[in-house]
Amino acid sequence: MDSVLDIKNLLFYYKKENLIFNNFNLNLKKGELKTVFGKSGSGKTTLFEIILGNLKAQKAEIKRGSCAIIFQDPFSSFHPTYTIYEQIKDTIKRDFKDEVDTILKKLSLEFELLYKKPYELSGGQLQRCSILRAILLKPELLLVDEPTSALDNIVAYETMKLLVSLLENCGILLITHDINLASWCSDEIIRLEDAR
Repeated sequence: MDSVLDIKNLLFYYKKENLIFNNFNLNLKKGELKTVFGKSGSGKTTLFEIILGNLKAQKAEIKRGSCAIIFQDPFSSFHPTYTIYEQIKDTIKRDFKDEVDTILKKLSLEFELLYKKPYELSGGQLQRCSILRAILLKPELLLVDEPTSALDNIVAYETMKLLVSLLENCGILLITHDINLASWCSDEIIRLEDAR
């Protein structure tokens, strides 16, 4: 199996006396789902920012494939004045009308919702639009930050089943506070308390 993410010897801190990561290693292959688990402030989101290149580590060797991210707060990941459809089309650089029926059904979304602006949707609907956008990018690596926190239990389960079904084509790194969810879907659970 091909690695879609390889992190070696990661050292990161905001202050020298408070290491967030010390000699942290992680390898993720296509077909794998690994979960990053830890309490608030343990470095989960920081790890994603380092992988995306938004934060520079003091030391690290990081290789990754093409990447998409599903953010915990979907309102911050969509522009308020454009429709969801326009924003997804601009991101994936193609018209996607003919390829979304099955995905929309699994996400419990109507196509008409895509012609609305973000503020016209509920948090749960917008989160599912964020998931749709990430899926349509067809990434090798999918970074997923608390994807079901705004969803009710039934929709959350269907959404996670959909994400797991993508593993044939990518690797998924998941952040969650939900240990039951992590136990159900993960090949490995990485506890960040052990990364220091």
